[in-house]
Amino acid sequence: MSVQAQFPDEQVDGEFVRQDDAFRNKVQPAAGRYHLYVSLACPWAHRTIIMRKLKGLEDAVGMTVVDPIRDERGWRFKYQSDPVNGFAFLSEAYFKTDPGYRGRVTVPVLWDKQTGTIANNSDDDILRMFETEFDTLAKYNDVDYFPARLSAEIEALNAEIYENVNNGVYKAGFATTQDAYERAAREVFTALDRLDERLASHRYLFGSAPVETDWRLFVTLVRFDAVYYGHFKCNLRRIVDYSNLWPYVRDLYQFRGAGATVDLAQIKTHYYYTHDDINPTRIIPIGPLLTFDTPHGRERLG
Repeated sequence: MSVQAQFPDEQVDGEFVRQDDAFRNKVQPAAGRYHLYVSLACPWAHRTIIMRKLKGLEDAVGMTVVDPIRDERGWRFKYQSDPVNGFAFLSEAYFKTDPGYRGRVTVPVLWDKQTGTIANNSDDDILRMFETEFDTLAKYNDVDYFPARLSAEIEALNAEIYENVNNGVYKAGFATTQDAYERAAREVFTALDRLDERLASHRYLFGSAPVETDWRLFVTLVRFDAVYYGHFKCNLRRIVDYSNLWPYVRDLYQFRGAGATVDLAQIKTHYYYTHDDINPTRIIPIGPLLTFDTPHGRERLG
């Protein structure tokens, strides 16, 4: 499928312009009421998977993983079957919620089993709700990933990282003109250089403990060398070439089992196979060899 075929309403003058999330309802947390539909390949869904694990919400919120290969029918339940609704494709959840839905079907999806509809499909909202509203159901509350004293600074850096890094790699990878690609790719590395410098004196982005922003950045960094460097042509530098970003991503990978949520095989399968206009042969590379579990030495920063 071409970029235009996969994202028909998200191309403007050669630039990729991501659609808005359609369902952004507040929730009423209750154990067993909500179910999370995700892809292990998708960085946006990955944020919510990580926070679900870090907060210990596995017993309170069920989770089903879609297949890494997405075709013209969208995300399919082949890797795991859907235990809640028996859906074959995630699009069924969207049409059950809104029969007139015409946008792109995305992950994550927080499904409300009580109403039989999508409660929310915004990774931003779900991530924040898992940190805050679901606190009463969480097993682990000793780390505050959205401290009130830093809320304004967190929101500001979130926005900067989203624009220039998280979504920046997509703007480069899905650009259909040379100018759009070069502009986006250079913005990615300007932002990465700035973040690398920041992390020279901070173990995490805001000090000695990770916050939400760290995990929002992590999901892009952990995919970067395997996918974005080659597949999306963001190839000025690799993350392993950065003196601070590379040990930083290893630090986060090793934090409380977060690495267990990373599946590079599914990540590479999704990008290299699904985006056949970028990779027409659909050959999935065997590398690179990335050792996220090696010592990072970031403890020296506190």
